[in-house]
Amino acid sequence: MTKLEQPESPYKDIEFLDSLEGRTLRILSEYLGPMARLDKAKVNSTVLFLGSARANPSHADTVFTKYYWEAEELAYLLAKWAIPLKPKGKNFVVCTGGGPGIMEAANRGAQRAGGKSIGMNISLPQPQDPNPYITPELSFAFHYFFMRKFWLVYKAKAVVAFPGGFGTLDEFFEIVTLLQTSKISRKEMTLVLYGEDYWKKVVDFDTLVKAGAITPDDRKIFSICSDPKKTFAFLKKKLLACI
Repeated sequence: MTKLEQPESPYKDIEFLDSLEGRTLRILSEYLGPMARLDKAKVNSTVLFLGSARANPSHADTVFTKYYWEAEELAYLLAKWAIPLKPKGKNFVVCTGGGPGIMEAANRGAQRAGGKSIGMNISLPQPQDPNPYITPELSFAFHYFFMRKFWLVYKAKAVVAFPGGFGTLDEFFEIVTLLQTSKISRKEMTLVLYGEDYWKKVVDFDTLVKAGAITPDDRKIFSICSDPKKTFAFLKKKLLACI
């Protein structure tokens, strides 16, 4: 009788892990893997930057170009200030979705300040490569959007949404809803829309209040800022209360 070869353990069985039955394990891996790596890096909290992947610093004639450099400057100011704040780990680490545009700008600003920064990328039909300014050991890749969103927000003490498209709007409104419904405490997270001229054209929040779709108090969930230094001063005051 022919001796059978020893089969692979299920956790080494790629076909099983990629199957429908293995989905729960894939989801768990995208929860537990980042947790272990962030804990190892002693990341206590983050400041999340959202914004368009299409902002290109070499295209001076686009709407988003100036926001690229303002995101880079704000991230620089935040990282430079936060680096010395190290009681038992790293606080207010710059975090992005890991791609180009505004995400790249924020990682770039943190690197210029000499700080580490996080990039949480997503696998897409058209691949989005990690930008080169992410700290290598803090570069993550996700398959599931909802797990990526969880980790983008979970450690964030502040979120700054720069001008962007569907992805930015999706992430901003999900965070607003979590704050509105107290799934995230307003005392624990500061939400900023950056770029008043852009956002007032894109979303008419006053009309939502007048129509009764949201309350005047809901309008206070987030603040609108348009200057890197003023935004930094505002965030610094809010973040110091979190330490």
